[in-house]
Amino acid sequence: MDFAAIDSAITRLGTGRDALIALLQTIQEAYNYLPPEALTYLSQKTGIPEADITGVATFYGQFRLRPAGRHTIKVCVGTACHVKGADRTFEAFQRELGIAPADDTDAAREFTVEKVACLGCCMLAVAVQVDKTIYANVTPTKVPSVLRDIRASLSPDSRTSELPHFRTSSPGAVVRLCACSSCAAAGAADVLREIRRVIHARHLPLLVREVGCTGGSYHAPLMEIAMADGHHFRYGRIRTRDIEPILLEHVRPARLAARLAARLRALAETAFTGGAEEPPLRFPLSVRDQPDACYWTRQQRIATQCAGELPPLDLDDYRARGGFTAYEKCTGGRASPRAATPMPPEQVIAEIEASGLRGRGGGGFPTGRKWRAVAKGGAGISARVDSGGQEFPKRGAYSPPHLAPVIVCNGDEGDPGAFMDRMLLESYPFRVLEGMMIAAHAVGAQEGILYIRHEYPLAVQRIKAAIEMLVAHGVLAVPSQHREDAVRHPLTLRVVEGAGAFVCGEETALLASIEGRRGIPHVRPPYPAERGLHGRPTLVNNVETLALIPWIIREGAENFRAVGTPGSPGTKAFALAGKIERGGLIEVPMGLTLREVVTQIGGIPEGQAFKAVQVGGPSGGCIPAALCDTPVDYEALTHVGGMMGSGGLVVLDATDCMVDIARYFLSFTRLESCGTCTGCRIGTKRMLEILERLCEGKGQPGDLERLERLAQTVREGSICGLGKTATNPVLSTLRHFRDEYEAHARGICPAKKCRALIRYAVTDTCIGCTLCAQACPAEAIAFTPLQRAAIDPALCTTCDICRQLCPAKAIEVLDAQ
Repeated sequence: MDFAAIDSAITRLGTGRDALIALLQTIQEAYNYLPPEALTYLSQKTGIPEADITGVATFYGQFRLRPAGRHTIKVCVGTACHVKGADRTFEAFQRELGIAPADDTDAAREFTVEKVACLGCCMLAVAVQVDKTIYANVTPTKVPSVLRDIRASLSPDSRTSELPHFRTSSPGAVVRLCACSSCAAAGAADVLREIRRVIHARHLPLLVREVGCTGGSYHAPLMEIAMADGHHFRYGRIRTRDIEPILLEHVRPARLAARLAARLRALAETAFTGGAEEPPLRFPLSVRDQPDACYWTRQQRIATQCAGELPPLDLDDYRARGGFTAYEKCTGGRASPRAATPMPPEQVIAEIEASGLRGRGGGGFPTGRKWRAVAKGGAGISARVDSGGQEFPKRGAYSPPHLAPVIVCNGDEGDPGAFMDRMLLESYPFRVLEGMMIAAHAVGAQEGILYIRHEYPLAVQRIKAAIEMLVAHGVLAVPSQHREDAVRHPLTLRVVEGAGAFVCGEETALLASIEGRRGIPHVRPPYPAERGLHGRPTLVNNVETLALIPWIIREGAENFRAVGTPGSPGTKAFALAGKIERGGLIEVPMGLTLREVVTQIGGIPEGQAFKAVQVGGPSGGCIPAALCDTPVDYEALTHVGGMMGSGGLVVLDATDCMVDIARYFLSFTRLESCGTCTGCRIGTKRMLEILERLCEGKGQPGDLERLERLAQTVREGSICGLGKTATNPVLSTLRHFRDEYEAHARGICPAKKCRALIRYAVTDTCIGCTLCAQACPAEAIAFTPLQRAAIDPALCTTCDICRQLCPAKAIEVLDAQ
């Protein structure tokens, strides 16, 4: 075996234990899995025991120890995708590729199909990622066409070179388009290429700007044309064929020949089609005149300020819109030539305390209090080293790296149904980094680490690019730089990619992962603020928390407190998805009720009944519609059996089974448990066994009471947040939807969701078109043209393809009994 890739990685990353996960990621990228020979070689080169390397490799979900196909198809089974039928989509991929249920790779080793906890594209469920391309809204019936598109894109003939940009000294307008991960999944990447092609081919005086996401993913791809006279025109759900007519409607070609060609094309379209096709969705000039005005007007943007206008990696534009003003205010103009009086670290911390900001990662711990604890720990170390007795380290003061405080941005957004961190990292990288820089100044840190999950490659790419720009401008130091230069370069920042372990969202497990170990939570105290990464005082803040910091310092704590509620000030970003009309990233003031968020911002589709909202992912609970006048507030949500969590909101309707939802979340937490605590390791397994029996119609007397007792045992016997909150979805559904549990104990699923408890039948409205028979993968429907079809229950696998395809809506779902 050729080990050149490993040697190259070691040269770049080093042989230290904290480089182990990055080294394993490099090996897997090179070989598609972790060959045993490669792990042995890595052990010999680094001196890390092979048993330790294997222990890390088997802990994280990203790593494979058996060969894989040349390309990987990842089917998202996050909450929003689960309720949209992700399991059936996964089965369809296996069926089309001839993969046995017990295997994951086809015979030709072309494709490996696997489930992934969340791709962060919940508003486009079911989401599927193939290598680095994401497909949206993939149902079982669409799987064959997706596979055809995949194979076509892998063909050498499909590769096209990038067109040169047509440059003009005076662009007549600016075209804005977001191509973040979720918008790209909706087709934005293809639209962006087509925009550039048309501009080049027609010599249009246009400037194309790839901007941060508006959050309105239900309209993606969403394009805006900003004219020189100040007018803005927005188009949603655009396709590549819409681009040329839209652009030519607003901008004339720069050259006479191009204008004549465009005119002739328009005349030809009129002659042959009766007129050019109208754009799919054109918005009025005023957002308040839009049918979905509530989606935009009920939001208040702080973390997502300048949404849809700010190019993610345009440093000059970020500064022009107030970026780094807050950092300069804290440090005395360190980010620009302007001189200013710096804010002492104590004053910065006091301002954050006065704002009432609480951690947006789920726990809601007061941010200022955490900062003060880290600063106090760092000051204590400085006092022992320098004997200066300072309460806070002096600005630019140098402490030995093994003792100085360190700051960590927790971007390991592993909650199924959450994508706030991904969109903030992709759309506002400089804002997140500025928040880190302010926090580092406040606590005396000279090193910062952004821990970002590996499923977010675009977020990683943009954050790394933003760091490189700040280094080039002399604002940040190079990580390998000698620390004697610490006064001029006060901080280094670097990215560490997670390897797929939900438990690493817990801060002590996250720090263990950064150190190159299994992500197992530690008993606290000591807290990371006292002794964290490599024994140093460590500040761990969530992405959204850090994105709010610059606004607070720039606008003042009082203005932040004026938003929200007294106990939960400010705004909160939510990933809104599920059975709604308008899904995406929203930012609303705390105190808005769940009902307002769901019905006014999200919107319930006509003919559907709002049943419940799942709040906070695996750590949260299911709140019924009857209790959705509860305000978005840390304490209020806890009172009704929910939890703020990181901010996932998945809306459920009458077709969703609450027992199935509880089973889904418990299967996730059982799989993600690190196994340290007996209650969590064994208790979640026993609870899952009960829930699976209920969903299969095999419930036993006393199951519901056993569930409640086990849930209490798991909660009391776990040391970390995963175990203590793992039972919330079960307890909240038992509390609010006990009648559904009792029905399952009798072998009935009221929502007709659990596949073991339902059967499919054909009604009298069948027109005999035979589409169902032609598409049935189990051959459970006989081919009888112009006759009413019949489904053989002995062969039917309840894959749902027949119901999705039936043009007459003649397939009904009945109780199995």
